[in-house]
Amino acid sequence: MLPHVSKFGIYLNAAEGKVVRITSPYWFPEEPDWVYVTNEVNATLLQIRDLIGEKNLSQEADSVSWGRIPLKD
Repeated sequence: MLPHVSKFGIYLNAAEGKVVRITSPYWFPEEPDWVYVTNEVNATLLQIRDLIGEKNLSQEADSVSWGRIPLKD
């Protein structure tokens, strides 16, 4: 397995209330702004919100929505 594959998954930016799905080495979210939620890249938004609530990663887990990865220059 390639080393970057272990970083694939769903990440949360609690300050923005956004999650992103990472399935390629194009860009990896950096801590502390982004927190790794799960390696299940096919998780639904409802499942992700449940995980965020269970892990106490956000006080407003039910309001989390999909974000976009930044474009590289």
